[in-house]
Formats: sequence, structure tokens, C-alpha cells
Amino acid sequence: MSCLKETVFEMPPPEEPYYCSQQIHIPPELPDILKQFTKAAIRTQPKDVLAWSAAYFRALANGEVPPVKERLEMATATQKTDTGLTPGLLRILNRQLGPKKKISLALIEEKWKDLALPKEQFDDLVRIGNFTGDVVWLQFIALACSHLSKDIIGAMKTVCEILTHDPEGGAARIPFPLFQDLYKYLAKVDGDISPEQINAVIEHLEYHVKKQNGYVQPRNFMSPHCPTLLGEAPK
Repeated sequence: MSCLKETVFEMPPPEEPYYCSQQIHIPPELPDILKQFTKAAIRTQPKDVLAWSAAYFRALANGEVPPVKERLEMATATQKTDTGLTPGLLRILNRQLGPKKKISLALIEEKWKDLALPKEQFDDLVRIGNFTGDVVWLQFIALACSHLSKDIIGAMKTVCEILTHDPEGGAARIPFPLFQDLYKYLAKVDGDISPEQINAVIEHLEYHVKKQNGYVQPRNFMSPHCPTLLGEAPK
């Protein structure tokens, strides 16, 4: 009777060494970083998560304002087209770029791409505003606000809501000189609002501004008593 030879199979050595939990060092700040990143991603709802994540951590590493919304929001119902552009995204851009008066067009485009906003829309704004080289930031953001609104009244309301230092849901006041500059700029781009109508609006608002410490708010120029920002209706 033949004997069966016992065959012993040996497990191949692991490609990487095994570690126990005591040997793995987790940076103490990592859990909080990942927690804040996750909350930021949920609030912002980026279209391109990988590109946005790269921009997020790059901003943190450079000590810059990250591309994060203050709260979760949906696209506004008054948008001309479903572009994904929202007041919240414009607030992000303003927090990132607003401290500077003039900004290179290339830097604006970089931040625009970080938010995965449509390149075609950026090109449209550049064409309408005739922007080249260094851009007056407030003019760019005012023109972007007009893309969220059906008319210049809605655009100026959005301008106030984005540029104000009032808390969200508050009066949305901005300095009257700033209002005048951006209203005149958008009226010039519009091309159908006469200088006489612009002056009528400004003269009417001066009464309220004097009582509001030099500030104007949307309810002032949206009042039925205020001359329309759109220009005179045909008679």
C-alpha cells in the first residue's frame, strides 16, 4: 500500500507589509479637514467634483478663500437659461476676487472654471463687456448679475444682495455712489436707457439716501414711486 505524501501549501508573502493600528499615524487635523471638506462639497454641489476639490485644497494651501457657498441653494427661477450660475456662485467669486478693484481676465477665468461654470457664458460676458487685460471687477460682476435677471431692475437687486454687508435676508444696502456707478454702467451696456431717465432715478433716490446714511437698498428703487430703472415706457 502506497503512502500519500502530504502536500503543504504556503501563502505567498504579501506585496506590502501589514500594519497594526498602533503603527499607523493619522495626522490629528485630518478628520476635521475631511469633515469641513465634505460639508463644503454638500453646500456647494459642484458639477465637477474633482476639479472643484483641487481648487478647494489649493485655495486652503495658499491661504486663499476657497470656492465654497455659504449655504445650499438651487438655481433661481428668474435665470434666462439653465446655466448653473446662481447668486451663491457669484458670492463665491466676489469673496475670492472682490477685495481687488482690477483683476486680470485670466484669473477671473481660472476661478470661473474652478466652479465648472460654462465657458460659453464667460465668453459671452467678455464679449458684451468688451473686457480685455485687467478688468474692473465690479463691472464684471454687475454684468454677470444681469444674466441672472430678466431686466436691469432685477440685476441691480442682485448686485445689492451680493455686494451688501448686511446679513442675508436683510435690507441689502450698498453705498449710493457704488449703486450709481453700476447702474450707469449697466444702463450704458443696455443702450436704451436715456441719460435723462438715469438722472431722474438718481435724483429720486437721493431723498431716501439722505435718511439712510448714504446707503440705498432694493426697496427704494423697486418702489412704485421711483422712476423706473428701465427707462420711460413708450407713450
